[in-house]
Amino acid sequence: MYFLDTYAMIEYLRGNRKAEKIIENGDFCTSDYQLMELYYISLREQGENRAEEYFEAFAIAKVSIPERTLKNAMKMRLEFQNKGKNISYVDAIGYAYSLENGMEFVTGDAAFAGLGNVENISR
Repeated sequence: MYFLDTYAMIEYLRGNRKAEKIIENGDFCTSDYQLMELYYISLREQGENRAEEYFEAFAIAKVSIPERTLKNAMKMRLEFQNKGKNISYVDAIGYAYSLENGMEFVTGDAAFAGLGNVENISR
């Protein structure tokens, strides 16, 4: 099972073969937070119609993030920052959820390079 970072969804839409392989398998989830980022980026770059289309396409795989995960994610984010790695709130939430649920976190963000439970799809 995979947890899709916003990066993964955008790369899928841009034709990244690594992302296509994972997403077309259908064994993935994401959250409102990643969908929020996807919507914003799509709105900014391609307009409201595309943003709506992409949001709806991925919303079918949406999971709810528990409060304990939100707290754990912020602790993790602080640990990352103390090590000189800057990850966003949203990325921290996705990665924490992935770890807690035994999933691979699908991203291309360099801050996650070399970490466990990460499937890197950077080009």
